[in-house]
Amino acid sequence: MTRAPILSAAAAALLLGLAAAGPAAAEDAATPATPAMTPAPSATPAPVKGQFDNSCAMGMSEGQTIKTDCSVNWTASDGKVYCFSSEKSKETFLQNADANIKKAQDFVAAKKSAATSGKTKNFTEDDANAAAKKVIDERSKDGAFVFRDPKLNADLHLVFDEFKITRGMEGYGWFPNAVFHDKDEPKKKYAIDFWFKPEGQDLKLMDIRVQKGPKQEGDSWVMITRSPQAWWWLPAGEHPGDMEVTRAWQVMSAIHGYIATHKDKDGNLPIKDDKTGETLPLEFVEMHMPVRHLKKEGEYFACTDFRKPGSQDQYYDIDFWVNQKTGKLVVDNVKVHKVPVQEDGVWTQVPRYTFDGMDIEETN
Repeated sequence: MTRAPILSAAAAALLLGLAAAGPAAAEDAATPATPAMTPAPSATPAPVKGQFDNSCAMGMSEGQTIKTDCSVNWTASDGKVYCFSSEKSKETFLQNADANIKKAQDFVAAKKSAATSGKTKNFTEDDANAAAKKVIDERSKDGAFVFRDPKLNADLHLVFDEFKITRGMEGYGWFPNAVFHDKDEPKKKYAIDFWFKPEGQDLKLMDIRVQKGPKQEGDSWVMITRSPQAWWWLPAGEHPGDMEVTRAWQVMSAIHGYIATHKDKDGNLPIKDDKTGETLPLEFVEMHMPVRHLKKEGEYFACTDFRKPGSQDQYYDIDFWVNQKTGKLVVDNVKVHKVPVQEDGVWTQVPRYTFDGMDIEETN
């Protein structure tokens, strides 16, 4: 439930007066007021100040830093105010408020401890935004940020507008979400995610992905969330900390991390075709849900789309296999599942193998 704004004494008195006057006062209020009847302007309510520097308390309990305006909040019995990114987050938090407060406090304490140890800097939202702005400036040409969109198979020339939201996920990194507009059409807007991972005293850029793209509706443009969504948006709605199981987004994160750290100098991922022995440099396009789990073997896998560089429609379906034998999700096999074959001038994907007979379940 959103906390009502704090009313000034003058505004409260005015409301009480209107309530006592009844319908007649409402009729008077609908007519233009004379100078003598104009009430004194009320003071602007002070912004709410919540715990954890107005970060989402549910997110903090799960190792995520999500800044909020604290319009959705809850006051504990000790008078402390806790902020939330959504009503759903608040509802989940209140199912076990004491335990979640303790988890959030432990997360803050662990971050401070790591920072004082000197091993890794305690990065903030401002640090992540500054790192993203540096990338934008370095990759800008003639006043526009040049970004290759693998899904559209084209270079976008964009002008930076603002940072919309910046999220931090403990163990995974920081994710500034920036809004841009097309250089030649200001109404065409994009929301683009930057993924940074802490490395000692620096933030290392892992990838850049389009979160929302423009869609024309009549004479105007609207932003539409791209599907499939990047894995780092999934935990915000799922609250994975409530379940001690491996979640789909964690598997996807391990795969995306493997792709980001194994690219060649041209930004392509070298993938060995186990049938031909050829090494294929391929451009990563997107990762698909669902993530699947082999019950007997204990492995997870997800399908991804890669494109042959320079082509328009030669797509490979690549499966990434992930195990958790050491307690950490690790990619241990990359297999070509489907290959592009041209039939009557049209490229189609032909499977190399199937999953028939395997005991497989989907992972949420």
